[in-house]
Amino acid sequence: MAKSLKGEIIAVDLFEEFLEELNERQRGEMLTAQIRTLSASMDKLPFKKNEFDIIWSEGAVYNIGFKNGISYWKEFLKPGGILAVSELSWTTNNRPKELEDFWNGEYSEMDTIAGKIKVLEEAGYKVLGHFILSDECWLDNYYNPLLDAHKDFMEDFRQDEMAKMIVERDRQEVNFYMQYKDYYSYGFYLAQKI
Repeated sequence: MAKSLKGEIIAVDLFEEFLEELNERQRGEMLTAQIRTLSASMDKLPFKKNEFDIIWSEGAVYNIGFKNGISYWKEFLKPGGILAVSELSWTTNNRPKELEDFWNGEYSEMDTIAGKIKVLEEAGYKVLGHFILSDECWLDNYYNPLLDAHKDFMEDFRQDEMAKMIVERDRQEVNFYMQYKDYYSYGFYLAQKI
């Protein structure tokens, strides 16, 4: 985004190490926007009302819940401002019970695309569009790097039962995705504050 837009981008993350990595990666890049980093929780932001033209959140709103997050972030958008947010979404109305039970245990706000659009509209947004992330997004950008990181992670925590449970849960999620990817994905939603 910083190569395509002008203005200021404030990158927010709770973890300093991710922000430090971003600062390192932007050095020497030909950017048209200035990036500033801020360590803060997404549900306790230090911004003013009506401060932003765009709020962009990928793969994160589930931490505070979709409905809660979009409602809270709305106060920081200028009238007519844009919210770009991704959210785990069912892509069908009917799905295998095993899959539904798994995701109901992991994320109770999971809903269909139509359900997510309704939540956005009820929160006072005009939905401008949406699309579903491709298999490549899931595999190349998330699951494959996650599985690759397990080897080093387990070398550091091989005796830790919690670490073993985390790795096993990740593998189960990947297996569920490979088996049931026709039933769910991440939806990416664009909405305007009205």
